Amino acid sequence: MKTDKNPAKLGFATKAIHHGYNPLDYHGALNPPIFQSSTFAFENSQQGEDLFAGDVQGYFYSRIANPTLAILENRLAALEGAEAGLVTSSGMGAINAVFWTLLSAGDEIIADKTLYGCTFSLLKHQLVRFGIKTHFIDMSNLFELEAAISDKTKIVYCETPANPNMKLIDIKSVATICKKFDKTFIVDNTYCTPYLQNPIELGADYVVHSATKYLGGHGDLTAGAVVGRKEDIDQVRFVGLKDLTGAVLSSHDASLILRGLKTLNLRMDRHCESALKLATELENHPLVSEVFFPGLTSSPFHELAKQQMKQFGGMIAFELTGGLTAGKSFIDNLELIIVAVSLGDAETLVQHPASMTHSTYEPEERIKHGFTDGLIRLSVGLEDYEDIKQDIFNALELLDGAELPYQQAG
Repeated sequence: MKTDKNPAKLGFATKAIHHGYNPLDYHGALNPPIFQSSTFAFENSQQGEDLFAGDVQGYFYSRIANPTLAILENRLAALEGAEAGLVTSSGMGAINAVFWTLLSAGDEIIADKTLYGCTFSLLKHQLVRFGIKTHFIDMSNLFELEAAISDKTKIVYCETPANPNMKLIDIKSVATICKKFDKTFIVDNTYCTPYLQNPIELGADYVVHSATKYLGGHGDLTAGAVVGRKEDIDQVRFVGLKDLTGAVLSSHDASLILRGLKTLNLRMDRHCESALKLATELENHPLVSEVFFPGLTSSPFHELAKQQMKQFGGMIAFELTGGLTAGKSFIDNLELIIVAVSLGDAETLVQHPASMTHSTYEPEERIKHGFTDGLIRLSVGLEDYEDIKQDIFNALELLDGAELPYQQAG
């Protein structure tokens, strides 16, 4: 981008399209090239030595850095308001790269009790094998958080909104407590993306993403990202990524995410608009016992959402009056909406967390950690809203034995 304007003063969409790339530096190519190379040549032995020593900047092996990935990393950092970024081959790759950089045997983690199933499994079942203990708490209770912190605490970790029940955490307040006790605060911002929420600006030390979701936006890649202070991200790159996980993103997938970022704000506006309308209508349906969505005034997190989120997101969770049996029947009754895990795609996706993404929780753990066996999770897509709504309400009517399509009253 040929401009001397301070990037911080540019709008979100402008940064998402232009930041960190000038076509004139690459033969005028409008889109960043895909550097499909595992290794890079040196001018001489001294340059190779200098690169490995970190005395000069450059590229020598794509497990550590690649020009296509570097453009994406710089752009994501700019969108999040962070100093630096690092991309990985999955969201779990990003989380593990940070964890393994920071943690040693004997350290402890404090995590909110509601988390994505694989993150929960990592904390509950895997890290403990290496002498790392996790305390799961209700992080919306700040007194409980302060009480849980000890000398052994190394990381405080949460998702907000949380997967799958849309629970929110007060990022600014938790960040204040973490700074008071000198603890590292990590936020998973996958549900919001940097367009809706900026945890770094609210005080978080690291932000992680499953870039598979909204950042890519088209369901055609698997990727992760982490942003933070440059010195911290450098450590994650050279320890957590290079030596410990090797969770390297391909240049092809980086190019697809760069493409996705160009329309991120437009897609998120549509996701959010449709989700808010749908959550409002679902809340009034007699077969729906509860809707979990921070955009509803009935949500206990509504005021917090207005404080730390630009909009309310594209994810909805809800319970049916018939419980688990009704939930499975409802899913099977859908015709347009696709039964699949993941989220943030152009397609509307529905899944049953207890038997799918959160099956690593035992039944009693699901209740303890804030969601039930009957919860349905819906990722509202980009289709015409009326088509999404009709498919959902027709499926609900079939539960009630009605043969006619749902007709909105009035």
